[in-house]
Amino acid sequence: MKRILIVEDEEALCLLYKEELSAEGYEVTTARDAEQALEILRRERFDLIVTDIRMPGRDGVELITEIMGLRKEVPIIINTAYQSYRDDFMTWAADAYVIKSSSLDELKAKIRDLLSR
Repeated sequence: MKRILIVEDEEALCLLYKEELSAEGYEVTTARDAEQALEILRRERFDLIVTDIRMPGRDGVELITEIMGLRKEVPIIINTAYQSYRDDFMTWAADAYVIKSSSLDELKAKIRDLLSR
C-alpha cells in the first residue's frame, strides 16, 4: 500500500483528503503545518507528499526545501488555492502543481501518475 503525507492547515480539507485518498487504497497521514510534517518525515517513510503553500509558520515553499534535504527521492505535489505561486521558481522543485478545486479528480490523477513512475 502506497503511503501519502498530506500537509494542510485546514482541518476540513485534511479530513476530506484523508477520506477520499484512503478510499482510493492509499495509507494517508496528515500534518497540520510544516513543523509537524518535518517531525513525521524524520521518523516515517512516504511514497508521496501533498502540501499546501500558505500555512501558519513555515510556508509550503520552505517545507519543500526542507523535504528536498531529507527525502529528495519522494515526489511532491503542491496543492494550493493560489495560482500565482506557479510563477515562483522555488515551487519548481515540486513534481506537480494542482489548484484546489471542489473536485479532487485532478489531484487524484496527479497522485496516480507520480506513484506509477
